[in-house]
Amino acid sequence: MASANEPKTLQDAIIYFADFDNCQRFMIDLRWPDAKVRCPYCGSEKVTYLVSARVYKCYGKHEKAKFSLKVGTIFEDSPISLDKWFTALWLLVNCKNGISSYEVGRDLGISQKSAWHLVHRLRYALHQGSFEKMLSGHVEVDETFIGGKARNMHVAKRARRITSTGTKDKVPVMGILERGGKVRTAVVPNRKKKALQAEVRKHVEVGSSLYSDALLSYDGLAGEFAHQVVDHAVAYVDGNVHTNGLENYWSLLKRTISGTYVSVEPYHLFRYLDEQAYRFNNRKEMNDFDRFKLAASQIVGKRLTWNEVTGKGLELETRLPH
Repeated sequence: MASANEPKTLQDAIIYFADFDNCQRFMIDLRWPDAKVRCPYCGSEKVTYLVSARVYKCYGKHEKAKFSLKVGTIFEDSPISLDKWFTALWLLVNCKNGISSYEVGRDLGISQKSAWHLVHRLRYALHQGSFEKMLSGHVEVDETFIGGKARNMHVAKRARRITSTGTKDKVPVMGILERGGKVRTAVVPNRKKKALQAEVRKHVEVGSSLYSDALLSYDGLAGEFAHQVVDHAVAYVDGNVHTNGLENYWSLLKRTISGTYVSVEPYHLFRYLDEQAYRFNNRKEMNDFDRFKLAASQIVGKRLTWNEVTGKGLELETRLPH
């Protein structure tokens, strides 16, 4: 896509992708940079484009001779047109506080159920999988709980759910932030030493300066990291020792969840973490189109069916830190 034609605003994007030729060109550029369309089933270049049906025909010897640009991407088997997919993706990666499925449904003219599946598939595309680069330098680690607020509960439910620790029915989430860099978040099974220290060792380069609060689960990391602790019972900042970067990130995450999504099922929480981390990590030195294009480049080779996203007929997903 020529830089002069790149959409700069949501309105530009809607107008641009309303033209199927632009959608087609954009998808081909993403999937086949050399402009040679290949069959996603067999990899053959012996394909013909059927203009009236807007699909390709492969002459390789296999059952599925025809394929669309959606095959092999997060869009596969969706009747929703590419222009609506791209509009939803633009909104998801550029709206600072996220966008609900109800709003997506109204904006795109589709049902809320379809919009809910659509945005979960897009969140799945935002997940980065394994990380190539370890976090280093000055790194903050912290954890929080995501769940319903006691003041919003019926008095009977509040008495049943709230314990002395105040954490029943809430999900523990851990964050690791490289100061001046990126954040990584994950749902963890608990706040015990084994779970939290495993995440630190997985993501932080040995020898880095590590900052945490006084939670005892972090004890024992000083042998591998320059670990310093700030006791929040005494102070929140002690010179360069603090976790204020992550505290600010938790505030942003919780405003998004409580203000936009209102309620998030623990089963799906990791996807909302992926979404928030993507926007946070790509907020600097990128315009709206850059964030959109980067996200679009991650749609290939991923699939999230309705049964998988709802757990119907499948064992419930227990995906933990990533």
